[in-house]
Amino acid sequence: MVEIVKSYRQSMPAMRFVGKRYTDADRVDGHFGALWHEWISKEWFDVIAKKVVKKAGWEDEESPVGLMCGNGGMFEYRIGRFVPPGTEVPAGFTSLDFPERELGVCWLYGNERELFMREEECAKRLVGEGHKLAGDYCFERYGHPRFVVPDEKGNVILDICFFLE
Repeated sequence: MVEIVKSYRQSMPAMRFVGKRYTDADRVDGHFGALWHEWISKEWFDVIAKKVVKKAGWEDEESPVGLMCGNGGMFEYRIGRFVPPGTEVPAGFTSLDFPERELGVCWLYGNERELFMREEECAKRLVGEGHKLAGDYCFERYGHPRFVVPDEKGNVILDICFFLE
């Protein structure tokens, strides 16, 4: 069973998102999991990390991210990570710059296979707590060790984050 075990507000400094853009046409069996396997096997997160000259000092800044956007009705999914502004974008990657923002964060706890596509639940939780969501973007954040190291029950925590007004 999946449950939201924590929700909170987090400050994010100005950041650049570096990654690759995908659409619904890139899904395999309805999911983006195959693309994540490609990222890991090709060590693309390491390619991005090598371009970072100075860390921003933001908690979770090194976490892999699945950035989602409705983009006026056309769904976009970007795999990558946040890096400090001005970080060089490696060849073959794209970037988006974000100003300093506040995030609404929910920690989803459960079996990894059951954690995905629960953004609506998280949005309702944050709105119910008085937060006002901003824009079309939200993202999955795969924090270490929360997501990477399962607990004694085999469960992990996936962060679902929304930009706030």
